[in-house]
Amino acid sequence: METLLTADFWFGIFKIIWIDVILSGDNAVVIALAARALPPEQQRKAILWGCGFAIVMRISLTVVAAKLMQLPLLEILGGALLLWIGVGLLKGEEAADATSGNGKPRGSIFVAIRTILLADLVMCLDNVIAVAATAQGDMRLLIFGLALSIPLVLFGSTLMIKLMERFPWIVMLGAGLIGWVAGETIVNDHLLTSVSQQYPALRYIAAACGAAFVLCLGHWLQQRKRAS
Repeated sequence: METLLTADFWFGIFKIIWIDVILSGDNAVVIALAARALPPEQQRKAILWGCGFAIVMRISLTVVAAKLMQLPLLEILGGALLLWIGVGLLKGEEAADATSGNGKPRGSIFVAIRTILLADLVMCLDNVIAVAATAQGDMRLLIFGLALSIPLVLFGSTLMIKLMERFPWIVMLGAGLIGWVAGETIVNDHLLTSVSQQYPALRYIAAACGAAFVLCLGHWLQQRKRAS
């Protein structure tokens, strides 16, 4: 009980809240992009199921995240996966592949949940590691950080869907954000640690290249689909 009254404990709470607010934003964008093409009732289901599985995944990753991040090529593969997801979401191939001949969605909610889980698997690693590092072994802080990230992603993704429906250009920004995170993820790989430390600007160059790649390729595929 005494530890609850210490300044260090409450400062840890503040840091974890700040980390969750910052790092949960990109996850919310991915969920919103994946679910935006679904009917409203399926949007809610996709978000709830996606977040439910994400809870289990985040708890599991908390135990092994630090060790996983040391494996060479893991973040390079994860970044490549995010690039693929970003391009796919931007050109709308998930919604198109999930549509039957009569124009009605078929199995699209499962495709959306799959996309959410794949992206969250890659993008939540930084969140999990940052929270674990801030908690410094305090299980109460760790549990609080994990629990807080879920409603932030849940309500954040719901808000993003509404904003995307009102302002379609936000979709482009969201896809660019996924590409940005993908570029950062690739450069952060353990295999490239020495290079990224020697050239700090490489992180931003790779992030910008990732965003440009997703936006340019996704736009080109959109135009190609419309022309066919």
